[in-house]
Amino acid sequence: MLSRTEIRHIFNNSKNFNELFDAFNAALQQGIDDVELYRILFWNDSLGNDELILFGEKLAKEYRHIAYDVYMWLANIFEVLYGKKDNYELALIYFQKAAAIKPEESDPYLDACDCYNPDLDIPPAKMLIEFLKIGFDFVNNKKNIALRLAVLYQATGENDLAEYYRVKADEAGDTPLK
Repeated sequence: MLSRTEIRHIFNNSKNFNELFDAFNAALQQGIDDVELYRILFWNDSLGNDELILFGEKLAKEYRHIAYDVYMWLANIFEVLYGKKDNYELALIYFQKAAAIKPEESDPYLDACDCYNPDLDIPPAKMLIEFLKIGFDFVNNKKNIALRLAVLYQATGENDLAEYYRVKADEAGDTPLK
């Protein structure tokens, strides 16, 4: 049985998928639900998209109480490491999964908007708009979501809807956090 220190060392240094997989399984078998330990694994640069998804999905399924954090972490990794290659699709998928777990949290919605490139319309503004509209119904601080919706509608040339959400932001009266 691997110790927590040995697992951390393998997650940090190994480039061998089988060794990483065995250490991951050992951590699960020991009931380790420390998301910080798994973040080391997720940042291992030898892992590709498929491996990250495999580990992340298994971890989220095994420990539902940390699934939100796992999905947010994966989304951020895909945004940083793979965003340019896959047009942020994986990042957006994992922001959506995180939002499904905690729909009242604004971070998944706002962080997804940070992926947006208006010059290339990547990820597509319409896709982000639909995601944000869902969030608008659930989040506590509606002002930030409304402001982002206004910007996205402005970018797509839908000025009436942009103005509608600017008014909604003013009505919300909340102080923007992000």
